Amino acid sequence: MPSAANAVPTAAKKPAAPAKSTAARRRPPAEAKRGAPQASTPSLPEEVRARLDDDIAALRTGSRSWAQLTLDQRARLLARVRDEVTRVAEEWADTASTAKGIEPGHPLRGEEWLAGPYAALVALDAYIGSLRALAKGESPLAGVKATPAPGGRVALHTFPMTATDGLLLSGYTGELWLRAGVSEDQARADAGLAQLAPTVSGGVGLVLGAGNVPAIPVLDVLYELLAHNRVALLKLNPTMDALLPVFERALAPLIEPGFLRIVTGGADVGTHLTRHDGIDHVHITGAEATFDAIVWGAGGKTPQARAAARRRKREGRPLLRKPITAELGGVSPIIVVPGRWTEADLRYQAEHIVTMRLHNSGHNCIAGQVVLMSRDWAQRDAFLEALRTAYASAPERPVWYPNSDDKLAAAADAYPDAEWLAGRTRALIAVDGADASALQTTEYFAPVLGVVELPGLGQEFLDAAVRHANDQLAGTLGANILIDPETQKALGDGFERALADLRYGAIAVNAWTAFVFLTPTLSWGAFPGNTLDAIGSGVGVVHNALLVDATERSVVRGPFRPFPRAITGGERTVLPKPPWFVTSRTGATVSEGFTRFRMDGSWARLLGTLAAAFRA
Repeated sequence: MPSAANAVPTAAKKPAAPAKSTAARRRPPAEAKRGAPQASTPSLPEEVRARLDDDIAALRTGSRSWAQLTLDQRARLLARVRDEVTRVAEEWADTASTAKGIEPGHPLRGEEWLAGPYAALVALDAYIGSLRALAKGESPLAGVKATPAPGGRVALHTFPMTATDGLLLSGYTGELWLRAGVSEDQARADAGLAQLAPTVSGGVGLVLGAGNVPAIPVLDVLYELLAHNRVALLKLNPTMDALLPVFERALAPLIEPGFLRIVTGGADVGTHLTRHDGIDHVHITGAEATFDAIVWGAGGKTPQARAAARRRKREGRPLLRKPITAELGGVSPIIVVPGRWTEADLRYQAEHIVTMRLHNSGHNCIAGQVVLMSRDWAQRDAFLEALRTAYASAPERPVWYPNSDDKLAAAADAYPDAEWLAGRTRALIAVDGADASALQTTEYFAPVLGVVELPGLGQEFLDAAVRHANDQLAGTLGANILIDPETQKALGDGFERALADLRYGAIAVNAWTAFVFLTPTLSWGAFPGNTLDAIGSGVGVVHNALLVDATERSVVRGPFRPFPRAITGGERTVLPKPPWFVTSRTGATVSEGFTRFRMDGSWARLLGTLAAAFRA
């Protein structure tokens, strides 16, 4: 069976122990002595600890039931989940918007339609398709085009997969790049991951849910089930507690048979669960500091505890004694390749960059933070003015994520000359000879946007920007490139080589890497190679609904110009300003309409949605 998703074992620096037999991994709870945590959590009330222990015991029973389901039964089960998501979709989007302080009727409410029920629905459809293909003895990659990619790689063209994808997101394409040396035939044979051996249980996984985007916990649970055959205990981040009733109804078909439990609580609950002997694996979406606290015990309350954590890390003795995967964010670059842009191009791409920073008020692991541009570009001044105007005039919104005030204060301390906009809720930092290290190594997770200028034009600039992003910016989760069609054509193969040189798990060309996140047939995660003691943006992948093994990165490509201006440059798209732009006047209407079309397939309603899109 192919490897699953690159989990880091917590004995990473020591020789691997012999693999346990399947029988040992699937031993019933009583026989395996899995009824109690490895170490008690003194601050946790006994009744809370007892409820969590009961949940884990139920999941261990559920893991055996899951292993007995056929692939067709799993597909039908996910179809029931899809029905429930459809029923709660409006409440989901409304609850999430309200929790983030976005008032009813505001265009920015569209973000919560796309980053909530829409993302769940398209993922469920893709997973159902993969299960049905496997049930018929076919590869989930059947019919997927494969082409060579630089460096001995293979690119699988996994978006669009359907005519509907091509219509709703016209002009956008997505490729899943395999690791160098992995052949097309091998990828097709291995696609399916744990569903190639569905009767082998992966046990119980703990999912420590993200606190910023409501779809993330749901998508992570689905990946546990399908990529690993692991039933899941989902612990919500406290910022998502308002969505608990929605999630319980949406995921009821998984909860009822014991394939999922959802719990709430603070760090004490998380600590108890990560150390519980009934948990086989941990997956976290969060920050590097949280990861280090789980794995090494970092962040302790006393100097002695912090020193002990540093010593464990130095000696390779993790506190966590089970495998872990993680998505931890980073500092994402936006590489602006100089070319001959019209005034409309400057305005549009400035709004594009502002969207990358201000979507969800900047509380995204994939938010664009550092603009890399050429100081030699003839249109440098015009571009910077367009960027400042777009950043200042984008709709104001609450900066809602916990501790954001501290993050903004840290940016102010590091860059006293920063320009503050929108009531001092947004920082624009032009480094211009100042020390860029804080900007390039601190994931602010708040509205902080910086500009770093590099020398050169054309290929010289692009290569320099790629080296700078790889070597100077923290993390490897995602990178964005903006380039006009004429300049890209002139660069030819040099542009594709530059893409291959970028060490990022997601790359977006004339798009935002959030498009990768939203596309279930692409993989989502850091560039391979991180380790427990140098975790960076994390390890392992999620989403990946075609269940492809040995993925290296995902690459999306979009149109440089929206319709109808795209036609003049030879780009094929009928999509005007995308609804996820923070400057889209009809973002809520179009995003809701796209979601409802995924729900019911009503072409009549879609026509109205498309008409609204042209008024963006």
